[in-house]
Amino acid sequence: METTHRVRTGDARTLECPDDSVELVVTSPPYPMIEMWDDIFTDLDPDIGAALDDEDGDRAFTLMHDVLDAVWAELERVLVPGGIACINVGDATRSLEDGFRSYPNHAEITDRLTDHGLRALPDILWRKPTNSGAKFMGSGMVPPNAYPTLEHEHILVFRNGERRRLEPGADRRYESAYFWEERNEWFSDLWELPGESQNLDDGLRDRSGAFPLTVPYRLISMFSVYGDTVLDPFLGTGTTTLAAMVAGRNSVGVDRDPDLLSALEERVATAPERSRTIARQRLDDHRSWVEQRRADGKEPGYEAEQYDFAVNTKQEQRIQFYAVDSVESTDDGFRAIHKPVE
Repeated sequence: METTHRVRTGDARTLECPDDSVELVVTSPPYPMIEMWDDIFTDLDPDIGAALDDEDGDRAFTLMHDVLDAVWAELERVLVPGGIACINVGDATRSLEDGFRSYPNHAEITDRLTDHGLRALPDILWRKPTNSGAKFMGSGMVPPNAYPTLEHEHILVFRNGERRRLEPGADRRYESAYFWEERNEWFSDLWELPGESQNLDDGLRDRSGAFPLTVPYRLISMFSVYGDTVLDPFLGTGTTTLAAMVAGRNSVGVDRDPDLLSALEERVATAPERSRTIARQRLDDHRSWVEQRRADGKEPGYEAEQYDFAVNTKQEQRIQFYAVDSVESTDDGFRAIHKPVE
């Protein structure tokens, strides 16, 4: 199996993608009203900088979301009918002239995307507990003026119209299946991914807002099949590209900052090792699950066709994992060759 991964320096508000050309969007935009992204928003609209200088948080918040709104219009255009968009965003807290307050980015983005005709699906809270003992701020140990510490972000999920339809019995769909027990974990509305889940990308989030590989890899596995194309219009250091490559999907990534994109070549060089590690871990975890299931007196009802283990449902029988065997650079990105994991 071969996948292609196009990487472009450009503006996400005018994507160089044909209509109906991607099946899935996985992205994390700059978060409005988070100070580390003030300069980016101000470069795109100087009125934002003026609003911040005037300590006018409401106006700055609206103008920042106006910038993002042009990207959301593009997503509706490039997504196939039934395609899915997953947007990771955190809310913001900030003190300006009118005092401390919260800015609900997740609610504003939901309103904007639904205004563009996408359907909001149940979203996911990604909880990232900190190790800090300071679980609240504001007034120390006495009421009433403390406030909670934000330890979560939102993964908003949208669909472009009705459910997507694939050809009946398509091999690529059933080979892309996830395990029954993975479904039960992944499709929960609360993900807790602290500590070890982020170790492979330690430090990148502080420098660029990158999310850990676990997040896009899981979303890609949940909402796409082999042969699909995944778009990230805010590519940054390329975590979505890497996740798509590891998961055996095609990808398109766009970012305004060529310095961030330059880090991608070094990261995709790790794709063969990461893909083998992740595939083997999923297979080993499933074998352990089967052993525990049997110990509990609950025999799985089917046998996998490509592997020496049982599965719980008929839909899992044709599951097939692929690992990256090699990656080469192309004129506009990368090409990866994948081989079945035995």
